[in-house]
Amino acid sequence: MIAYALYFALGSFGLGLLFSLWRLTFGPSSADRILALDTMVINIIALLVLYGIVLGTSVYYEAAMLVAMVGFVSTVAYCRFVLRGNIIE
Repeated sequence: MIAYALYFALGSFGLGLLFSLWRLTFGPSSADRILALDTMVINIIALLVLYGIVLGTSVYYEAAMLVAMVGFVSTVAYCRFVLRGNIIE
């Protein structure tokens, strides 16, 4: 039963990743693109954690932590670029 739930969750987060990619590509405004990018990072983190559970290894948890840190920094940098026009002052 757990295996079916894991594969269902992997499929759901993969579908959410595709929908976020669609919004990132065809978003009407830059705010939509920023939110789509942040949602994609969250979906990638979830997929890495679920894949680590499926395989039973902890390497993917560390990769998820790295993606979370890089995703946060990239979202903040992209927001600063959209609001101010530069990243580093």
